Amino acid sequence: MNILWERGPSTVQGVVDYLPPGRPLAYTTVQTVLNVLHRKGSVRRKLRGRAYHYEPAVSRLDAASTALRDLTRKLFGGSAEELILAMVKSRQLSRQKLSDLRKLVEDADGRIRK
Repeated sequence: MNILWERGPSTVQGVVDYLPPGRPLAYTTVQTVLNVLHRKGSVRRKLRGRAYHYEPAVSRLDAASTALRDLTRKLFGGSAEELILAMVKSRQLSRQKLSDLRKLVEDADGRIRK
């Protein structure tokens, strides 16, 4: 998905060619992943000539929101607070990120109270 978001519509070969050098994947593997994403509605495809061109059907933010909601539900019983606490306890958040998060929470709290 990252490649499609960054490059725009691409063929299977286009995705294969854009993969990082340290992460080679077979053409058929990429094709299978794109077909699964198409079946799930995450990508659209159009036949141009003899090859399908795949493009994102969902935004990066929508995909991230769905993945984060699933992760939170599966690992933290649906508790966003537990997710954040786990990130703090495992030192996933720097002091600066914690400060930024604190500001976001304060701003959101201010909007809710109005």
